[in-house]
Amino acid sequence: MTTTLPIDAHVRLDTHPTHPSAVIAVLTGSQAHIPHVGLEAANWTVVADNVLVLARIDHEEPYWAEKAAQQLATDGMSIEITPRLREAMAEEWTWADYPMPWCTRSEIREVSDAAQKIYDDIRHGQLLIHAHAEDGHTTVAVGTYLGSGKSVYLHGENHLRQVADTFDSPAVALVAFEKVHGAAMRPGPAPLTDTERAAAQARTSPPAAAPEPPHPTAETVPAYAADAGDHDALLEAFLDAHGDWEKWRTWSDETTHAIHESQTLRIERVHEAHPRETAWTIAAYETPVSDRMWVLTATAATPAPVLQELLDHLADGNGWDTAVGAPVDEKTVAAATLPLSEAGWKHTVDGRWIGWTSPDGDTGVRFDAVAAQHPSQNLATWTIWAGQDIDRPLWAINASNYIPASVLSHLAGELPHGAGTRQPHPQPTPRVNHCATGLPPGQPLQLPDSRRR
Repeated sequence: MTTTLPIDAHVRLDTHPTHPSAVIAVLTGSQAHIPHVGLEAANWTVVADNVLVLARIDHEEPYWAEKAAQQLATDGMSIEITPRLREAMAEEWTWADYPMPWCTRSEIREVSDAAQKIYDDIRHGQLLIHAHAEDGHTTVAVGTYLGSGKSVYLHGENHLRQVADTFDSPAVALVAFEKVHGAAMRPGPAPLTDTERAAAQARTSPPAAAPEPPHPTAETVPAYAADAGDHDALLEAFLDAHGDWEKWRTWSDETTHAIHESQTLRIERVHEAHPRETAWTIAAYETPVSDRMWVLTATAATPAPVLQELLDHLADGNGWDTAVGAPVDEKTVAAATLPLSEAGWKHTVDGRWIGWTSPDGDTGVRFDAVAAQHPSQNLATWTIWAGQDIDRPLWAINASNYIPASVLSHLAGELPHGAGTRQPHPQPTPRVNHCATGLPPGQPLQLPDSRRR
C-alpha cells in the first residue's frame, strides 16, 4: 500500500493591509512551490518571493480565498487563516441599489464572477477591445477573443460588465457597434474605473503588513456553551473520514446534501442560515423510497462539540437505525436521558412536558409526551437547548418520535461531560442572505434583455 506523505508547505492567508477586500498569501516550507502554482492558476498575482495577492473587481476576495484554502487543505497543505480574514469571510453584504434585486446572494456572486472573467481576459490580453462608448450611465465596448476569433459586445462596468451579444467576426461586430454608438464611439478600451485602478494597485508589491489586532485566548467551557466553530469544516472532515457517505451539491451553493450509501440516512446542511435558524436536517428512512422514520434538526449556533458527537454517532455503524413502529415508552425515555440523571440534572414534570435542566438552568432537554402520541406527524418530540430558557434558546436541537435512544443518549452525555472552547468576545455574524429572490428553486437566472449573459 502506498502512503501519501504530507506536503511541506504552509500557506498563511490574511487581509491586505491597504486594499479593502484583497487577500495576501504568504508561502513557507520546502515545497512552497506547490501551493504557489495552484494559487497562480487560480488568478492570484505574485508580488514578491512566495507572496501572492488576490485582488478582484467584485470585492469577493474573501469568498474565493476561502475556496482556495479548502482546496489547498484537501491537497494536504497546512493552512492558516488570520482572525480578521475569517471575519471577512463570514461577513455578509450586498451591493447597494443592485440592478437585479431578484437575484440571490449566490446568483449575484455568479454574475460578478462572470464580469471578473471578462476583466481578466482583457487584462491578460486574451480579449482585445476595439472600441468603447458611453451609453447613459455605463460603458459599452466591442472586442474579439484572440485565438477563437469570437467577437463580443460588452455592456456595463466592473462587477456588472456582461456579454450582451456575440458576432462571427470583428468586422461584423464593429459595424453593428458603430451603427448604435457611432457618435460616442472611441477607439480602444475605456479608461480604467476607480475599482480597476484599486485592484491594480493591490497587485503591486504589498506594503508592510499591518499588525495583527490583539485577540483574547479562547477559554474552556462545557460543550453546550462552546462556540459553533466551522460547521462546514466539520461536515467536510466527516465526509473525508467516512467513505460510505457521499456529498451532493444542490442547484445553488447554499445547501449541501450528504447521503449514506444505504440511502436511508441523509444530511442536509444549509450554509448561510441565521444562528437561530435550522442549519442541519438529518432524516432516516426505512427504505430509500419510504417516508421518514425520524428527523432531527439543529440550528446554526449549535456548539461544535455537540455537533461533532452527533456526527460521530451517525458514523458508528447502524447506531442510528430504528425499527419501524418502536414506541416511545418509559424505558426509552429513561435510556435516552440516563447521562443527565447520573449527572444530577433537575428532573421536572409539567403536564405534557418532561424536562431535565442543568444546575445553572442554562441548558436542558425536554420530552413532549403529547407529540410522542403522533409519530406520523414528525413533530418535535425532543428538544435540546441552551440559553436563557427553552423559548429563547441560543441554539436548539429538535428530534421527532422514533429517533433512536442511543442518538439522544450520546447527545445528552455530551452536555454535562463534554467540553469545548469559546472566545470571550462575540464571534462574527454568520452569513445571512439579504438579497430576496422571486425565482422558484432550480430556475436558472435570467437577465434583462440588454444584459443577458
